[in-house]
Amino acid sequence: MGFPLILFSFFSFIGFLSPTYGYDVLDPNGNITIKWDVMQQNGDTQDVRVWIYNYQLFRHVDHPGWKLSWTWPGNQVIWNMWGAEATEQGNCTYFKGKELPHCCEKQPVIIDLLPGAPYNKQVSNCCKGGILPSMSQDPDKYLAAFQMNIGAPNSDSSVLGMPGNFTLGLPGYTCGEPVEVEPSKFYEDQGRRRKQALATWNVRCSYSQFMASSAPKCCVSFSAFYNETIVPCPRCSCACQNQPGLKCVKPGELPPVLQLVQDNEEPEPLVECTRHMCPVKVHWHVKVSYTQYWRVKITITNFNFVKNYSQWNLVVLHPNLKSVTQVFSFNYKPLDQHGNLNDTGMFYGIQYYNDMLLQSGESGNVQTEMLLHKDPGIFTFREGWAFPRKISFNGDECVMPPPDQYPRLPNRAHFDGGPSSIILFTFLALSVFF
Repeated sequence: MGFPLILFSFFSFIGFLSPTYGYDVLDPNGNITIKWDVMQQNGDTQDVRVWIYNYQLFRHVDHPGWKLSWTWPGNQVIWNMWGAEATEQGNCTYFKGKELPHCCEKQPVIIDLLPGAPYNKQVSNCCKGGILPSMSQDPDKYLAAFQMNIGAPNSDSSVLGMPGNFTLGLPGYTCGEPVEVEPSKFYEDQGRRRKQALATWNVRCSYSQFMASSAPKCCVSFSAFYNETIVPCPRCSCACQNQPGLKCVKPGELPPVLQLVQDNEEPEPLVECTRHMCPVKVHWHVKVSYTQYWRVKITITNFNFVKNYSQWNLVVLHPNLKSVTQVFSFNYKPLDQHGNLNDTGMFYGIQYYNDMLLQSGESGNVQTEMLLHKDPGIFTFREGWAFPRKISFNGDECVMPPPDQYPRLPNRAHFDGGPSSIILFTFLALSVFF
């Protein structure tokens, strides 16, 4: 077996592992961690506080929110809860003549309380409807918490086991087994005293785009001022119009009357009939070239008639992002995950202005322009260098056009030439006449 074949096989294997096992090169340490703190033992019950941390840089949990579930090792029940609730009480007939537990299910499904829940049911960091922003977009609200009192009939709290088989109820997420770690510590009295939990377990959950959906959810198109060609999204990027059972809305037509789904369920996408059939399209336009700078316009269009994308974000990989001078209409944050290699950045909306990408229609798009400095030695408009290497929308990688279709410079164009090339051309021209 030759070296090129071995190299190809290695990178093919790595590419196979990445989507399946949840590794993202743009967020290598991203995960959602569930922390289970045993706070107190009360005879035959325990007070437990559960935390959910979104340690992902740009992937957030949107509506309808997380649905945390686990499997009890024995016949444990939840006597009471604060900050969350179980979707089903279950069969509690064992407790006849007594106050019934909050939940007797073997596999309880726990959901966050909605904003505005009664104060006597709230705890700190609860009641956001299951929504978890990413660490980069909202570092103050990337966690959720709830508290519960658990026990088991005719059992001492000291022998209550740790549950297993944790799930988040979110597409694409897989959780590992609980791992006991050093007990959590908490400050009180304005930081002058520190307490700690009796015991703490962590459960780590990772995301895989392949497991979340077999089809992509977005695509990318390109254009440039130096070429009249608009490179569209690849055909059938997310689906094909003639796919069996697939419905779409033709341009200019109104969508049919839709049957409402339950509030805790996400509706199936209903998109406009396009060649790409994606719910979201990102267009990258190389707009202007100045002497020392160049300008790019980015437009994000929603083709989904049944979904508004709140707290959306766009992650772009491009070598010139280390020299971003100004971004208009969007927030921008560099994602320095590989030391000094600053080639990745996240764009997201400005709160109360364009942080929600509305459903398909006249207002179903957001756009920005950014100014970048032409870095000497690497900048060029040739060979498609001005276009991004990778784009992700809400953490899902978008389908890109093939490189051989990128807009190219005309044969006689030299837009990437600097002052030195102009001086050289002038010198050569003068030498012909003199």
